[in-house]
Amino acid sequence: MANFTNQTVFITGAGSGIGRATALAFAKDGAQVVVADINEKTGKHTVQLIQDVNGRALFVPCDVTKPAQIEQAIQQTVDTFGRLDIAVNNAGIGGRFARLLDQTADDFNQIMAVNVGSVFYGMQAQIRQMLTQLEDDQSSRGKIVNVSSIAGVRGMPMGAPYSASKHAVIGLTKTAALEYVKKNIRINAICPVYTHSAMVDELISAAPSMEERMRKLIPIGRLAQPEEIAQAILWLCDDANVLFTGQALQMDGGLTAG
Repeated sequence: MANFTNQTVFITGAGSGIGRATALAFAKDGAQVVVADINEKTGKHTVQLIQDVNGRALFVPCDVTKPAQIEQAIQQTVDTFGRLDIAVNNAGIGGRFARLLDQTADDFNQIMAVNVGSVFYGMQAQIRQMLTQLEDDQSSRGKIVNVSSIAGVRGMPMGAPYSASKHAVIGLTKTAALEYVKKNIRINAICPVYTHSAMVDELISAAPSMEERMRKLIPIGRLAQPEEIAQAILWLCDDANVLFTGQALQMDGGLTAG
């Protein structure tokens, strides 16, 4: 695994689940981490967990549906740590389970605003900063990982808006990767299978039978742990993997192999 000492990492939705696990993994590998989350309590708890292992971290409040707040969060990142090396656009919501005809315009618009808007606005602010750094240092490299989902590469009955949003994340990723690959910025997506996180665990709590149904869909026979997804995100950001850009890495326990 790469050493990320002195690299600055910005992570949205870092107050829980995959975001928190990723923040802790980067911090343990030497990075200074900016925890961006709309929830101040959970975001600050992630910062405390990082500080407990002698890591450096900063909490910034951020509503990822508002471009101005993302811009401000990136500016705080640079003001505090001097630069931005890595960004993980992880914030997202799941929406509700219902057939397409039962989904409302509000259901669709809310999911697209969070799941797609956060990636679109996030990459705009992040890439601008990375390009500014490149002007000062031609050896500067930027890495961005956008968190999609296995629902971004296959249909998801009862979750059309969610699946559409995660497909869109992959489209944004591939397009941006092609546009900025010659500027030393690598951009990839990761597509986790059902992962123990606040969103999934809340669903399981409401319908306990759901976990068994999820397990049966996954050939490996279990849900993913956030720490497993975090390690794959770190791998994507390793400078040894410079050929890996514009990809959607499927962490699915064999779900799409058949």
